[in-house]
Amino acid sequence: MSETAASGPDRQPIWSRPERGSRGPAPAHSRDAIVVAAINLADTEGLAAVSMRAVAAALGTGAGSLYRYLSSRDDLLDLMTDRAVGELRPYPQVEGDWLETMVLLGRRQLALFGAHPWLLDVIHRPSGIGPQSLAWFDNCIRILEPVRCPVAAKFETIAMMTGVVSLFARRESAAGAFSFAGVDLAAYPHLVAAFSQPSGPAPRADLVERTLRSLLTGLLLGEPTDAG
Repeated sequence: MSETAASGPDRQPIWSRPERGSRGPAPAHSRDAIVVAAINLADTEGLAAVSMRAVAAALGTGAGSLYRYLSSRDDLLDLMTDRAVGELRPYPQVEGDWLETMVLLGRRQLALFGAHPWLLDVIHRPSGIGPQSLAWFDNCIRILEPVRCPVAAKFETIAMMTGVVSLFARRESAAGAFSFAGVDLAAYPHLVAAFSQPSGPAPRADLVERTLRSLLTGLLLGEPTDAG
Protein backbone atom coordinates (compact mmCIF):
# COMPACT_ATOMS: atom_id res chain seq x y z
CA MET A 1 0.00 0.00 0.00
CA SER A 2 1.30 3.49 -0.80
CA GLU A 3 2.29 5.79 2.04
CA THR A 4 -0.17 8.34 0.67
CA ALA A 5 -3.01 5.88 0.15
CA ALA A 6 -6.43 6.75 1.51
CA SER A 7 -5.47 10.42 1.68
CA GLY A 8 -7.55 13.42 0.69
CA PRO A 9 -10.63 15.19 2.00
CA ASP A 10 -12.77 12.02 1.91
CA ARG A 11 -10.37 9.99 4.03
CA GLN A 12 -12.03 8.54 7.11
CA PRO A 13 -10.36 9.99 10.24
CA ILE A 14 -8.03 7.53 11.91
CA TRP A 15 -9.81 7.96 15.27
CA SER A 16 -13.04 6.56 13.86
CA ARG A 17 -11.34 3.33 12.76
CA PRO A 18 -10.42 0.26 14.84
CA GLU A 19 -7.04 0.17 16.59
CA ARG A 20 -5.88 -2.49 14.12
CA GLY A 21 -7.19 -4.64 11.29
CA SER A 22 -9.10 -7.77 12.14
CA ARG A 23 -6.93 -10.00 9.96
CA GLY A 24 -3.37 -11.19 10.37
CA PRO A 25 -1.33 -12.37 13.35
CA ALA A 26 -1.63 -11.02 16.86
CA PRO A 27 -0.32 -7.45 17.11
CA ALA A 28 3.31 -7.02 18.11
CA HIS A 29 2.95 -3.28 18.67
CA SER A 30 0.27 -0.78 19.57
CA ARG A 31 -0.83 2.25 17.60
CA ASP A 32 0.45 4.39 20.47
CA ALA A 33 3.93 2.83 20.32
CA ILE A 34 4.08 3.52 16.59
CA VAL A 35 3.17 7.17 17.15
CA VAL A 36 5.76 7.58 19.92
CA ALA A 37 8.45 6.14 17.65
CA ALA A 38 7.42 8.48 14.83
CA ILE A 39 7.49 11.54 17.12
CA ASN A 40 10.94 10.62 18.40
CA LEU A 41 12.12 10.32 14.80
CA ALA A 42 10.61 13.68 13.84
CA ASP A 43 12.10 15.37 16.91
CA THR A 44 15.61 14.13 16.18
CA GLU A 45 15.77 14.01 12.37
CA GLY A 46 12.92 16.19 11.12
CA LEU A 47 9.55 15.47 9.58
CA ALA A 48 11.02 14.42 6.23
CA ALA A 49 12.66 11.46 7.97
CA VAL A 50 9.30 10.09 9.09
CA SER A 51 8.20 7.36 6.70
CA MET A 52 6.39 4.12 7.36
CA ARG A 53 9.62 2.26 6.57
CA ALA A 54 11.72 4.40 8.94
CA VAL A 55 9.23 4.11 11.78
CA ALA A 56 9.00 0.36 11.27
CA ALA A 57 12.79 0.12 11.38
CA ALA A 58 12.82 2.05 14.66
CA LEU A 59 10.40 -0.55 16.05
CA GLY A 60 12.42 -3.44 14.67
CA THR A 61 9.77 -4.59 12.25
CA GLY A 62 8.85 -4.36 8.57
CA ALA A 63 6.90 -1.48 7.03
CA GLY A 64 4.15 -3.84 5.94
CA SER A 65 3.30 -4.67 9.54
CA LEU A 66 2.40 -1.04 10.27
CA TYR A 67 -0.43 -1.18 7.76
CA ARG A 68 -2.29 -3.41 10.19
CA TYR A 69 -2.64 -0.29 12.34
CA LEU A 70 -2.54 2.59 9.83
CA SER A 71 -3.61 3.05 6.22
CA SER A 72 -1.08 5.69 5.25
CA ARG A 73 1.53 8.19 6.37
CA ASP A 74 -1.30 10.74 6.55
CA ASP A 75 -2.84 8.68 9.35
CA LEU A 76 0.50 8.69 11.14
CA LEU A 77 0.87 12.47 10.83
CA ASP A 78 -2.66 12.96 12.19
CA LEU A 79 -1.91 10.77 15.20
CA MET A 80 1.45 12.45 15.81
CA THR A 81 -0.14 15.89 15.72
CA ASP A 82 -2.93 14.99 18.10
CA ARG A 83 -0.61 13.26 20.56
CA ALA A 84 1.68 16.30 20.60
CA VAL A 85 -1.29 18.61 21.22
CA GLY A 86 -2.07 16.41 24.23
CA GLU A 87 1.17 17.66 25.80
CA LEU A 88 -0.56 21.02 26.33
CA ARG A 89 -2.25 19.39 29.32
CA PRO A 90 -2.69 20.15 32.14
CA TYR A 91 -4.20 23.39 30.94
CA PRO A 92 -3.22 26.47 32.96
CA GLN A 93 -5.97 28.44 34.66
CA VAL A 94 -5.98 31.88 36.26
CA GLU A 95 -9.20 31.83 38.23
CA GLY A 96 -11.59 34.54 37.13
CA ASP A 97 -9.30 36.00 34.46
CA TRP A 98 -9.93 34.70 30.96
CA LEU A 99 -7.35 36.99 29.34
CA GLU A 100 -4.47 35.91 31.58
CA THR A 101 -5.45 32.28 31.08
CA MET A 102 -5.53 32.58 27.30
CA VAL A 103 -2.11 34.29 27.31
CA LEU A 104 -0.77 31.38 29.36
CA LEU A 105 -2.29 28.96 26.86
CA GLY A 106 -0.57 30.82 24.04
CA ARG A 107 2.73 30.55 25.87
CA ARG A 108 2.14 26.83 26.35
CA GLN A 109 1.57 26.51 22.60
CA LEU A 110 4.81 28.36 21.87
CA ALA A 111 6.73 25.99 24.15
CA LEU A 112 5.12 23.02 22.40
CA PHE A 113 6.26 24.26 18.98
CA GLY A 114 9.74 24.68 20.44
CA ALA A 115 9.75 21.09 21.70
CA HIS A 116 8.39 19.71 18.41
CA PRO A 117 9.40 22.06 15.54
CA TRP A 118 7.87 19.69 12.96
CA LEU A 119 4.43 20.60 14.31
CA LEU A 120 4.69 23.88 12.42
CA ASP A 121 4.50 21.91 9.18
CA VAL A 122 1.54 19.70 10.10
CA ILE A 123 -0.66 21.67 12.50
CA HIS A 124 -2.73 23.23 9.70
CA ARG A 125 -3.13 20.12 7.56
CA PRO A 126 -6.70 19.60 6.28
CA SER A 127 -7.46 16.37 8.13
CA GLY A 128 -9.73 14.99 10.80
CA ILE A 129 -9.46 16.62 14.21
CA GLY A 130 -8.40 14.29 17.00
CA PRO A 131 -9.58 13.97 20.62
CA GLN A 132 -6.70 15.99 22.10
CA SER A 133 -7.28 18.82 19.65
CA LEU A 134 -11.00 18.75 20.43
CA ALA A 135 -10.19 18.92 24.14
CA TRP A 136 -7.97 21.96 23.47
CA PHE A 137 -10.77 23.80 21.66
CA ASP A 138 -13.28 22.76 24.31
CA ASN A 139 -11.05 24.16 27.04
CA CYS A 140 -10.56 27.44 25.18
CA ILE A 141 -14.30 27.85 24.68
CA ARG A 142 -14.82 27.13 28.38
CA ILE A 143 -12.35 29.85 29.33
CA LEU A 144 -14.02 32.33 26.97
CA GLU A 145 -17.53 31.70 28.33
CA PRO A 146 -17.57 35.01 30.28
CA VAL A 147 -16.78 37.00 27.13
CA ARG A 148 -19.94 38.40 25.59
CA CYS A 149 -19.42 38.07 21.87
CA PRO A 150 -20.60 35.71 19.10
CA VAL A 151 -19.28 32.18 19.41
CA ALA A 152 -17.98 32.40 15.84
CA ALA A 153 -15.68 35.22 16.97
CA LYS A 154 -14.36 32.99 19.74
CA PHE A 155 -13.49 30.19 17.32
CA GLU A 156 -11.85 32.67 14.97
CA THR A 157 -9.83 34.12 17.83
CA ILE A 158 -8.62 30.70 18.98
CA ALA A 159 -7.51 29.92 15.43
CA MET A 160 -5.82 33.32 15.08
CA MET A 161 -4.01 32.84 18.38
CA THR A 162 -2.59 29.53 17.16
CA GLY A 163 -1.57 31.16 13.89
CA VAL A 164 0.19 34.06 15.61
CA VAL A 165 1.96 31.74 18.05
CA SER A 166 3.16 29.59 15.16
CA LEU A 167 4.61 32.72 13.51
CA PHE A 168 6.54 33.50 16.68
CA ALA A 169 7.76 29.91 16.77
CA ARG A 170 8.98 30.16 13.16
CA ARG A 171 10.65 33.46 14.01
CA GLU A 172 12.50 31.85 16.92
CA SER A 173 13.59 28.86 14.85
CA ALA A 174 14.92 31.19 12.13
CA ALA A 175 16.63 33.62 14.52
CA GLY A 176 19.81 34.97 12.95
CA ALA A 177 18.93 33.63 9.52
CA PHE A 178 17.94 37.08 8.18
CA SER A 179 20.32 40.04 8.13
CA PHE A 180 21.02 43.17 6.07
CA ALA A 181 24.74 42.87 6.84
CA GLY A 182 26.82 43.23 3.69
CA VAL A 183 23.81 44.20 1.54
CA ASP A 184 24.05 47.29 -0.70
CA LEU A 185 20.95 49.32 0.21
CA ALA A 186 21.64 52.25 -2.14
CA ALA A 187 18.63 51.40 -4.32
CA TYR A 188 16.30 51.21 -1.31
CA PRO A 189 15.97 54.76 0.07
CA HIS A 190 13.40 54.01 2.75
CA LEU A 191 15.62 51.33 4.26
CA VAL A 192 18.61 53.69 4.14
CA ALA A 193 16.58 56.39 5.92
CA ALA A 194 15.35 53.95 8.53
CA PHE A 195 18.84 52.73 9.37
CA SER A 196 20.17 56.30 9.54
CA GLN A 197 17.75 57.21 12.32
CA PRO A 198 18.58 56.73 16.00
CA SER A 199 17.55 53.26 17.08
CA GLY A 200 15.78 54.57 20.18
CA PRO A 201 15.06 52.46 23.24
CA ALA A 202 15.04 48.71 22.82
CA PRO A 203 11.56 47.24 22.34
CA ARG A 204 9.95 45.74 25.39
CA ALA A 205 11.13 42.18 25.74
CA ASP A 206 7.84 40.36 25.84
CA LEU A 207 6.53 40.90 22.34
CA VAL A 208 4.67 37.58 22.51
CA GLU A 209 2.59 38.64 25.50
CA ARG A 210 1.86 42.10 24.12
CA THR A 211 0.78 40.63 20.79
CA LEU A 212 -1.46 38.00 22.36
CA ARG A 213 -3.13 40.54 24.62
CA SER A 214 -3.78 42.89 21.73
CA LEU A 215 -5.09 40.09 19.55
CA LEU A 216 -7.42 38.64 22.17
CA THR A 217 -8.87 41.94 23.36
CA GLY A 218 -9.12 43.37 19.85
CA LEU A 219 -10.95 40.37 18.37
CA LEU A 220 -13.17 39.55 21.35
CA LEU A 221 -13.93 42.78 23.17
CA GLY A 222 -14.37 44.67 19.91
CA GLU A 223 -17.15 42.30 18.79
CA PRO A 224 -20.86 43.13 19.22
CA THR A 225 -22.51 41.10 21.96
CA ASP A 226 -25.05 38.37 21.25
CA ALA A 227 -28.61 39.53 20.94
CA GLY A 228 -30.54 38.97 24.12
